[in-house]
Amino acid sequence: MSDAEKSGFISKMIGDKRRWRAYKARVARLPEDYRTAVEAFQRYFMYFGAVDGDSAASMLEDLADLFEQAAADRTPIREIVGEDPVEFAEAFAQNYRKGGYVDRERNRLTAAIEALERAEVNR
Repeated sequence: MSDAEKSGFISKMIGDKRRWRAYKARVARLPEDYRTAVEAFQRYFMYFGAVDGDSAASMLEDLADLFEQAAADRTPIREIVGEDPVEFAEAFAQNYRKGGYVDRERNRLTAAIEALERAEVNR
């Protein structure tokens, strides 16, 4: 990720630079494998994560909490994320997307299909 991309991500998604710096410091203290995993999820969340700065900051802080505890317990990374890291990431991020465009579009799709179903039943 270039410096410009990082800066844009920080200001757009994170907002409070103090929180961002504190999060990055926590991640830097993780053992290398755990740090690499967190950074991979961070990159993924940049594109598919929370929709506002506060939610993104909370999501990344919670991710750091999870991996700090796992590192302290020596839990293998695969045991944390399971067989499908994307599935883990999506389930993890789902808790931080409320109210964004993703939820609105999911709700709109669900409502459209339910309306079609009701129309078919009433024919």
